[in-house]
Amino acid sequence: MERNERYLEVAVKAAREAGRIQKLYFGSSLQIEFKGEINPVTEVDRLCDRAISEILLQTFPDHDLLTEESPFEKKGSPYRWIVDPMDGTTNYLHGYPCFCVSIALEFEKEVILGVVYNPILDELFISEKGKGAYLNGKKISVSQEKNLFRSFLSTGFPYDVHDHGDFYLRYFREFLIRSFAIRRPGSAALDLCYLAAGRFDGFWELKLQPWDVAAGALMVMEAGGKITDFRGQPFHIYSKEVLASNGWIHSQMLETIKEAEKNL
Repeated sequence: MERNERYLEVAVKAAREAGRIQKLYFGSSLQIEFKGEINPVTEVDRLCDRAISEILLQTFPDHDLLTEESPFEKKGSPYRWIVDPMDGTTNYLHGYPCFCVSIALEFEKEVILGVVYNPILDELFISEKGKGAYLNGKKISVSQEKNLFRSFLSTGFPYDVHDHGDFYLRYFREFLIRSFAIRRPGSAALDLCYLAAGRFDGFWELKLQPWDVAAGALMVMEAGGKITDFRGQPFHIYSKEVLASNGWIHSQMLETIKEAEKNL
């Protein structure tokens, strides 16, 4: 088996196991802690984190592992797994069925594969650099919508939204009046996968973490989409601005960002 196939096989195994745990406890009464005022973590997050970490490190003990719920211990490997054991925790603890597992592999600072699994819908998104993006084994591609006014967009708000609500609402307002509709599902990883699958036409958000976007960003690019920062500069997973689209409406989205930032 080729090395990349092995990486993908193990990533899928880890994602499915975490998804199994999420589905098992979904709808149960959970212990909740808060990492910030509106940033919850549950016992299920930690169970998923432990399961994924064990599967990845048992197979690849020399690899670095960056996850949302565990301290990062750098080993110096050129390979780094980037994991969100449950993206959409707030949705999960309220019984709202929009959450997922996100696992990406970075090699020498470039993401080479991504796996996002939605256990409720049993939807497995997979992407490998240069090999396209797939949903349950079927190749996916971004939409062909060319007009922002007819576009279906998604977004999210950072955890400091209570302190900077007016700032974030500037962007929301401009996109609201220039697009067909906007949704705020609460899982950036799924938003990006849905964009890759043509369900959304564009996405923007601020202050995301690498585990939120690593797998989904590769999914968008491999499905034929475009992803940059808010200036139109090349995107990287450690930046704090994400503007993603089907490519056709990207310049219109950048213009909307510019309009929102007037008089800031």
